[in-house]
Amino acid sequence: MSTVAPTFLQSTLLVSNREITMRLRSKAFLISTGILLLAALASIVIGSVVSANAEPTKVAVQRSVINALPELRQFAVTDVNTRAEAEKLVRSGAVEAAIVSNSKVSKLGITVIGLSSPPSEVIAAVSVAPDLQLLDTSKKNPLLTYLVALGFGLVFFMSAVTFGSTIAQSVVEEKSTRVVEILMSTIPVRTLLAGKILGNSILAFAQIALIAILAGVGLLVTGQATLLGTLGPSIIWFIVFFTFGFILLAALFAAAASLVSRQEDMPSVTTPVTMLVMVPYVLVILFNDNPIVLGIMSYVPFSAPVGMPMRIFLGTAQWWEPLLSLSILLVSTAFVIVLGSRIYENSLLRMGGRVKLREALAR
Repeated sequence: MSTVAPTFLQSTLLVSNREITMRLRSKAFLISTGILLLAALASIVIGSVVSANAEPTKVAVQRSVINALPELRQFAVTDVNTRAEAEKLVRSGAVEAAIVSNSKVSKLGITVIGLSSPPSEVIAAVSVAPDLQLLDTSKKNPLLTYLVALGFGLVFFMSAVTFGSTIAQSVVEEKSTRVVEILMSTIPVRTLLAGKILGNSILAFAQIALIAILAGVGLLVTGQATLLGTLGPSIIWFIVFFTFGFILLAALFAAAASLVSRQEDMPSVTTPVTMLVMVPYVLVILFNDNPIVLGIMSYVPFSAPVGMPMRIFLGTAQWWEPLLSLSILLVSTAFVIVLGSRIYENSLLRMGGRVKLREALAR
């Protein structure tokens, strides 16, 4: 009795399910994922505790409006005589905000002055929303910018390297034990590659989504809803860019690993791919407030998953730039998948020494 051969989609799903099941049964994978989630939650809780124990916000208040304001016991208040004096203190960093008289513009009769971002705590304290003026809208809090850059860079680096290395180890293990010969007798090579990429991409996406959800819940529970509103759009774009960026890297890890037949030879072929992940991590930490470097990073496929979300957070990206960057990433991903599948297909059955890249690319 003849049997109907499985379709490409059915075979791909079968391989991906196998990859997911193997990872979920791995104690090392579950422990590392748990540690990563706990680290994300701990960073939010620690940040909340530190901010709660921080010194009172320093605010300059013009003497002419003191009687019109509610009590400001939660702030360290500095009295000033003129608006110019208040602005000088804000610009110098001596105070974080100022409350001055402005009866001609605001019905409330006051204006809250901030430097680079709205002083939400001061605005909430005066009960009724006053007229707001920002002296420098091009800057974010340096510490917050650094932490956001560190978060994006670290999550991208750890997830990409962890799952990329898992794919590479799986390819080399199947090749060295000749299990791949059995698999190839039942399903096409490209189906095997597609299943590996799909399975590990699903796991990587699920991990990133869990971190994002946990971070959002943590910010809400610790009373940092304003910060969540600021980070929300950049986190969403980070997840989108990471999804396709990881598929690109997964194809490279699988193709590189297919060039060798022994686990000890794997680092020599996967190191270049690992460097492609490490470079964006280092650059976004060192140049998190450099518009030129971030601008270049946001259009390079390997660094776009980190560079573009950072620009969205900083407010320096135009509305069309994420779409253009994502289009470049999608085209690059498709090209790398085609190239990687050729290397993978031509190298998988070649045992022994390392396969030269030129031979792997040849028809």
